Amino acid sequence: MMLTIKWHGRGQGFASFLSSAIPNSNTRKKSKVIKLNISTPSESNVKKANLSASRKERIKLPNYEFDDWCGGKTFHISEFLGHPSGIQAMLNTNALQSYQPLDTNTYRCFLPKVRLLNFEAAPVLDLRVTPTKEDCKVEMLSCKFEGSKIMERQNNHFSAFMLNHMTWETNEFESFLEVEAKLNLTLEIYTRPFTMMPISSVERPGNLMMQALVDRLIPLHLQQLLQDYDKWVHQQLDHFS
Repeated sequence: MMLTIKWHGRGQGFASFLSSAIPNSNTRKKSKVIKLNISTPSESNVKKANLSASRKERIKLPNYEFDDWCGGKTFHISEFLGHPSGIQAMLNTNALQSYQPLDTNTYRCFLPKVRLLNFEAAPVLDLRVTPTKEDCKVEMLSCKFEGSKIMERQNNHFSAFMLNHMTWETNEFESFLEVEAKLNLTLEIYTRPFTMMPISSVERPGNLMMQALVDRLIPLHLQQLLQDYDKWVHQQLDHFS
Protein backbone atom coordinates (compact mmCIF):
# COMPACT_ATOMS: atom_id res chain seq x y z
CA MET A 1 0.00 0.00 0.00
CA MET A 2 1.49 3.34 -1.03
CA LEU A 3 0.22 6.91 -0.69
CA THR A 4 1.58 9.55 -3.07
CA ILE A 5 0.65 13.24 -2.87
CA LYS A 6 1.69 15.84 -5.44
CA TRP A 7 0.93 19.55 -5.30
CA HIS A 8 0.72 21.84 -8.33
CA GLY A 9 0.53 25.60 -8.05
CA ARG A 10 -0.98 27.48 -5.20
CA GLY A 11 -4.52 26.28 -4.98
CA GLN A 12 -4.80 22.95 -6.77
CA GLY A 13 -3.55 19.49 -6.06
CA PHE A 14 -4.29 15.84 -6.43
CA ALA A 15 -3.45 12.69 -4.58
CA SER A 16 -3.42 9.17 -5.99
CA PHE A 17 -3.96 6.27 -3.67
CA LEU A 18 -2.53 3.03 -5.03
CA SER A 19 -3.72 -0.12 -3.32
CA SER A 20 -2.61 -3.51 -4.53
CA ALA A 21 -3.19 -6.81 -2.91
CA ILE A 22 -0.34 -9.22 -2.57
CA PRO A 23 -1.08 -12.21 -4.79
CA ASN A 24 -1.15 -15.66 -3.17
CA SER A 25 -1.08 -19.11 -4.60
CA ASN A 26 -4.85 -19.39 -4.73
CA THR A 27 -6.10 -16.04 -6.04
CA ARG A 28 -4.63 -13.27 -8.16
CA LYS A 29 -6.17 -9.87 -7.69
CA LYS A 30 -5.86 -6.89 -9.99
CA SER A 31 -4.32 -3.64 -8.88
CA LYS A 32 -6.73 -0.77 -8.38
CA VAL A 33 -6.03 2.95 -8.64
CA ILE A 34 -8.30 5.33 -6.78
CA LYS A 35 -7.91 9.03 -7.55
CA LEU A 36 -8.95 11.61 -5.00
CA ASN A 37 -9.30 15.30 -5.80
CA ILE A 38 -7.98 17.41 -2.94
CA SER A 39 -8.43 21.14 -3.22
CA THR A 40 -6.69 23.73 -1.13
CA PRO A 41 -8.19 27.21 -0.69
CA SER A 42 -8.02 29.10 -3.95
CA GLU A 43 -6.88 32.69 -4.07
CA SER A 44 -10.48 33.87 -4.01
CA ASN A 45 -11.14 31.88 -0.85
CA VAL A 46 -8.15 33.14 1.14
CA LYS A 47 -9.17 35.19 4.12
CA LYS A 48 -8.09 38.81 3.91
CA ALA A 49 -8.03 41.37 6.66
CA ASN A 50 -8.51 44.99 5.61
CA LEU A 51 -6.90 47.46 7.99
CA SER A 52 -7.18 51.23 7.77
CA ALA A 53 -6.32 54.39 9.64
CA SER A 54 -6.73 58.09 8.91
CA ARG A 55 -6.08 61.43 10.51
CA LYS A 56 -6.88 65.06 9.74
CA GLU A 57 -4.79 67.88 11.12
CA ARG A 58 -4.97 71.66 10.79
CA ILE A 59 -2.06 73.84 11.88
CA LYS A 60 -1.26 77.51 11.64
CA LEU A 61 1.52 78.49 9.29
CA PRO A 62 4.13 81.09 10.18
CA ASN A 63 3.96 84.42 8.37
CA TYR A 64 7.00 85.02 6.19
CA GLU A 65 6.05 88.33 4.55
CA PHE A 66 8.86 90.85 4.21
CA ASP A 67 7.36 94.10 2.90
CA ASP A 68 10.53 96.20 3.15
CA TRP A 69 12.95 93.48 2.16
CA CYS A 70 13.26 91.03 -0.71
CA GLY A 71 10.81 93.09 -2.73
CA GLY A 72 7.86 92.05 -0.60
CA LYS A 73 8.39 88.33 -1.28
CA THR A 74 6.14 86.06 0.81
CA PHE A 75 7.90 82.65 0.61
CA HIS A 76 4.60 80.80 0.51
CA ILE A 77 4.41 77.15 1.60
CA SER A 78 3.62 76.15 -1.99
CA GLU A 79 7.00 77.53 -3.11
CA PHE A 80 8.75 75.49 -0.47
CA LEU A 81 6.95 72.24 -1.31
CA GLY A 82 7.78 72.69 -5.00
CA HIS A 83 11.47 73.20 -4.18
CA PRO A 84 13.87 70.19 -3.85
CA SER A 85 14.18 71.00 -0.15
CA GLY A 86 10.41 70.72 0.20
CA ILE A 87 10.37 67.40 -1.68
CA GLN A 88 12.98 66.06 0.74
CA ALA A 89 10.88 67.29 3.66
CA MET A 90 7.79 65.51 2.33
CA LEU A 91 9.81 62.31 1.90
CA ASN A 92 11.23 62.81 5.40
CA THR A 93 14.69 61.94 4.11
CA ASN A 94 16.23 62.41 7.56
CA ALA A 95 14.52 59.19 8.62
CA LEU A 96 15.64 57.22 5.54
CA GLN A 97 18.68 55.06 5.03
CA SER A 98 18.82 56.32 1.45
CA TYR A 99 16.59 57.24 -1.48
CA GLN A 100 16.82 57.49 -5.25
CA PRO A 101 14.65 59.11 -7.94
CA LEU A 102 12.80 56.77 -10.29
CA ASP A 103 11.42 59.56 -12.49
CA THR A 104 10.62 63.25 -12.17
CA ASN A 105 8.31 62.86 -9.16
CA THR A 106 8.67 59.24 -7.95
CA TYR A 107 11.26 58.09 -5.43
CA ARG A 108 12.40 54.76 -4.00
CA CYS A 109 12.97 55.15 -0.28
CA PHE A 110 14.99 52.68 1.78
CA LEU A 111 14.20 52.65 5.48
CA PRO A 112 16.65 51.38 8.12
CA LYS A 113 16.57 47.66 8.79
CA VAL A 114 14.22 46.37 11.45
CA ARG A 115 14.67 43.15 13.40
CA LEU A 116 11.70 40.89 14.06
CA LEU A 117 12.68 37.97 16.27
CA ASN A 118 15.68 36.48 14.43
CA PHE A 119 14.87 38.03 11.06
CA GLU A 120 16.05 41.29 9.53
CA ALA A 121 14.31 43.25 6.83
CA ALA A 122 14.45 46.73 5.35
CA PRO A 123 11.17 48.30 4.18
CA VAL A 124 11.39 49.77 0.67
CA LEU A 125 8.75 52.30 -0.37
CA ASP A 126 8.02 53.81 -3.76
CA LEU A 127 6.55 57.27 -3.17
CA ARG A 128 5.15 59.77 -5.66
CA VAL A 129 5.23 63.44 -4.66
CA THR A 130 2.98 65.81 -6.62
CA PRO A 131 3.21 69.47 -5.57
CA THR A 132 1.03 72.14 -7.17
CA LYS A 133 0.10 75.72 -6.30
CA GLU A 134 -3.08 74.48 -4.62
CA ASP A 135 -1.95 71.31 -2.82
CA CYS A 136 0.69 68.61 -2.38
CA LYS A 137 0.14 64.86 -2.48
CA VAL A 138 2.37 62.00 -1.40
CA GLU A 139 1.18 58.58 -2.56
CA MET A 140 2.72 55.24 -1.67
CA LEU A 141 2.77 53.15 -4.83
CA SER A 142 4.58 50.13 -3.43
CA CYS A 143 5.78 48.71 -0.12
CA LYS A 144 8.14 45.72 0.00
CA PHE A 145 10.56 44.08 2.39
CA GLU A 146 14.17 43.33 1.50
CA GLY A 147 16.32 41.09 3.66
CA SER A 148 15.88 37.51 4.79
CA LYS A 149 14.07 35.16 2.43
CA ILE A 150 11.38 34.49 5.02
CA MET A 151 10.58 38.19 5.27
CA GLU A 152 10.69 38.71 1.50
CA ARG A 153 8.14 35.92 1.04
CA GLN A 154 5.69 38.01 3.03
CA ASN A 155 5.59 40.48 0.11
CA ASN A 156 3.19 38.07 -1.63
CA HIS A 157 0.74 38.17 1.26
CA PHE A 158 0.05 41.86 1.80
CA SER A 159 -0.51 45.13 -0.02
CA ALA A 160 -0.46 48.68 1.27
CA PHE A 161 -1.53 52.12 0.12
CA MET A 162 -0.92 55.49 1.71
CA LEU A 163 -2.05 59.00 0.77
CA ASN A 164 -0.89 62.19 2.47
CA HIS A 165 -2.79 65.17 1.08
CA MET A 166 -1.89 68.72 2.08
CA THR A 167 -3.83 71.86 1.26
CA TRP A 168 -3.57 75.41 2.53
CA GLU A 169 -5.71 78.48 2.86
CA THR A 170 -4.96 82.08 3.66
CA ASN A 171 -7.37 84.65 5.00
CA GLU A 172 -6.65 88.30 5.62
CA PHE A 173 -4.52 87.68 8.67
CA GLU A 174 -3.51 84.01 8.95
CA SER A 175 -2.50 80.99 6.90
CA PHE A 176 -3.33 77.39 7.70
CA LEU A 177 -2.08 74.02 6.52
CA GLU A 178 -4.59 71.18 6.40
CA VAL A 179 -3.43 67.59 6.24
CA GLU A 180 -5.42 64.44 5.56
CA ALA A 181 -3.54 61.14 5.81
CA LYS A 182 -4.95 57.73 4.93
CA LEU A 183 -3.30 54.34 5.31
CA ASN A 184 -4.80 51.07 4.03
CA LEU A 185 -3.32 47.61 4.48
CA THR A 186 -4.63 44.27 3.20
CA LEU A 187 -3.27 41.10 4.82
CA GLU A 188 -3.78 37.53 3.74
CA ILE A 189 -4.63 35.27 6.67
CA TYR A 190 -3.00 31.95 5.83
CA THR A 191 -1.39 30.62 9.03
CA ARG A 192 -2.88 28.88 12.02
CA PRO A 193 -4.40 29.69 14.43
CA PHE A 194 -5.55 32.87 12.63
CA THR A 195 -7.19 30.90 9.80
CA MET A 196 -9.49 29.33 12.40
CA MET A 197 -10.53 32.69 13.83
CA PRO A 198 -12.97 35.30 12.48
CA ILE A 199 -11.41 38.07 10.39
CA SER A 200 -12.57 40.61 12.96
CA SER A 201 -10.13 39.12 15.48
CA VAL A 202 -7.32 40.34 13.22
CA GLU A 203 -8.90 43.55 11.96
CA ARG A 204 -9.95 44.98 15.32
CA PRO A 205 -6.51 45.01 17.02
CA GLY A 206 -4.82 45.74 13.69
CA ASN A 207 -6.91 48.88 13.15
CA LEU A 208 -6.17 50.07 16.68
CA MET A 209 -2.44 49.57 16.18
CA MET A 210 -2.42 51.36 12.81
CA GLN A 211 -4.47 54.27 14.14
CA ALA A 212 -2.09 54.70 17.06
CA LEU A 213 0.82 54.71 14.59
CA VAL A 214 -0.77 57.34 12.36
CA ASP A 215 -1.78 59.48 15.35
CA ARG A 216 1.83 59.44 16.49
CA LEU A 217 3.61 59.97 13.18
CA ILE A 218 1.53 62.72 11.54
CA PRO A 219 2.10 65.38 14.25
CA LEU A 220 5.82 64.53 14.29
CA HIS A 221 6.01 64.83 10.52
CA LEU A 222 4.27 68.22 10.55
CA GLN A 223 6.56 69.47 13.28
CA GLN A 224 9.60 68.48 11.22
CA LEU A 225 8.03 69.97 8.09
CA LEU A 226 7.64 73.40 9.74
CA GLN A 227 11.25 73.28 10.91
CA ASP A 228 12.44 72.47 7.38
CA TYR A 229 10.19 75.23 6.00
CA ASP A 230 11.70 77.77 8.39
CA LYS A 231 15.22 76.65 7.51
CA TRP A 232 14.50 77.00 3.79
CA VAL A 233 13.05 80.51 4.21
CA HIS A 234 16.17 81.71 6.02
CA GLN A 235 18.34 80.16 3.32
CA GLN A 236 16.41 82.17 0.75
CA LEU A 237 16.87 85.34 2.82
CA ASP A 238 20.61 84.78 2.82
CA HIS A 239 20.58 85.13 -0.96
CA PHE A 240 19.18 88.68 -0.59
CA SER A 241 21.60 89.80 2.09
